[in-house]
Amino acid sequence: MKNSKLDLSSQTRRGFIQTSGIAALAPLIPNIAFAQPSPALASSSKGMVTSPHELATQAGLKVLQSGGNAIEAVIAISSCLSVTYPHFSGYGGDAFMIISDANGKAQTISGIGQAPQDISGYSGSIPFRGPKSMLTSAAYVDTLGKAYEISKKDMQGKKSWSSLLTPAIKLAKDGFPVSESEVFWLNFRLKEMGSLPGVESGYLINGKVPTPGEIFKQPKLAKTIEMIAERGHRDFYEGKLAAILAKGLKDAGSPLTARDLALTQAQIEPPLSVAYRGGTLLGNQPPTQAITTLEIMGILERFDLSKIPEGSPDYYHLLVEAVKLAFIDRNKYVADPKFVDVPSQRLLSNAYLDQQAKKINMQTAMPWPYVYKQGDTVYLAAVDSKGNCASMLTTVYYDWGSGVQVGDTGMLWHNRGASFSLDPKSPNRLESGKRPFHTLNPGMYIKDGRPAILYGTQGADGQPQTLAAVLTRLIDYKMDPLTALAKPRFLLGKTFSDTRDSLKLEKDAGQEVFVELGKRGHEMSEITAQSPLAGHPGAIVIDYQAKKITGAHDPRSDGRALGV
Repeated sequence: MKNSKLDLSSQTRRGFIQTSGIAALAPLIPNIAFAQPSPALASSSKGMVTSPHELATQAGLKVLQSGGNAIEAVIAISSCLSVTYPHFSGYGGDAFMIISDANGKAQTISGIGQAPQDISGYSGSIPFRGPKSMLTSAAYVDTLGKAYEISKKDMQGKKSWSSLLTPAIKLAKDGFPVSESEVFWLNFRLKEMGSLPGVESGYLINGKVPTPGEIFKQPKLAKTIEMIAERGHRDFYEGKLAAILAKGLKDAGSPLTARDLALTQAQIEPPLSVAYRGGTLLGNQPPTQAITTLEIMGILERFDLSKIPEGSPDYYHLLVEAVKLAFIDRNKYVADPKFVDVPSQRLLSNAYLDQQAKKINMQTAMPWPYVYKQGDTVYLAAVDSKGNCASMLTTVYYDWGSGVQVGDTGMLWHNRGASFSLDPKSPNRLESGKRPFHTLNPGMYIKDGRPAILYGTQGADGQPQTLAAVLTRLIDYKMDPLTALAKPRFLLGKTFSDTRDSLKLEKDAGQEVFVELGKRGHEMSEITAQSPLAGHPGAIVIDYQAKKITGAHDPRSDGRALGV
């Protein structure tokens, strides 16, 4: 067995913002209810919200407490995260949602910016940072806008658009304590600030990385959000703000134009689905990798996990082998279905999943020579008193996205276009107007015709892997959300801090597991218990018989679930 250790600072594990400092912000942000610290496992019978940042979760809780619905809550939460969590989310990024009413009528929104009409300036390779990585438009704001319209039409939403953005405006204008997560990622990229000019000018304080808890204000971003709040979400694409953005993008050196912004539309689509343990798992359509998560779970459906002890070598081996099979298909097929044929129905068919399951040898690991895709995101979710649900992920792709701010908007633009390929044989090759492959895949589990679990995670390639562990623990092993999220997890492939294609497993999985997996042919790397490499998922579970909602955010972060 090849077994090596990989450790990361405890600061990355702690993540975000200390609860003890929250109450001090009440005078600064009077419209947010600052609740007292609650147990990590939240419980309620009236509604729940979860997100990776305390202030954002509080904003969503306030919406539910004042009679708002689940969609309205996630709009408020997400807007706040775009202020307080700029290294992983922002108005200049993309977003995805799964929405359902209490009767399980579900739809998805895929907010993916498309490549510009003019792609003539690209050859050789696509930069991962800088102006030329600003290669796709940003569909995050249109995702919020389309969700708001669904809220009004289908869920009797009463909140005004501007009121849902007000908490984010106040946070940007009045300031908030800088999170430990943001401080970590500033320090991690400190030597690269020459290629991240928008980060250096926008997030360092007097040229230095702030200390955790230091109050940080973003007046330029506050004005940008105010324009969106006052003029509506399409102003970002076709109005006064769009003109400002188009000029800023051009001045920065991006190929995106005003026309490209105007063409940007988040897509409302029916979800993909796969059967699992008497229920149905839902995900967004390609070019997201939701199909990958669903294929993994469809393969696992063919195995009787009641005979496999959770946390045993067999448990981890089975999940890892299912991940490998689904990732091979992902890399081969998943791209924008408007440009290439993605055989979604075949990949999720019973016949194909049966065939895939038969390929797994429980004693021997398959080889793993495949490319790792990175990216950083935030997961948030809400369920309201009527049973309406919203599960959401937002992203700027790499931490800090392109690293470039657009004009004086105070907004970083994402670099998701860097996931395109210039290989003409790739299904994800760069083409005018095409949407790039996306790792994001928020999820929902429908049981007995009603939403039963909302779930999702940060973590790029790690997302389907993390979700396989979380979902089996929630559904097959009947764990509560906090227990399921806290248990040891794995990550197959390269990471930003380890370039080997090894199977990284948290130390608390136990030495016996490491030894046995090594015997089966897995190249093992030990990572610290509660490692940030294992993702930051959140989950909300709705138990209709007990009339109880429980939820949690990953203890590897400082995120919280709060019940009404």
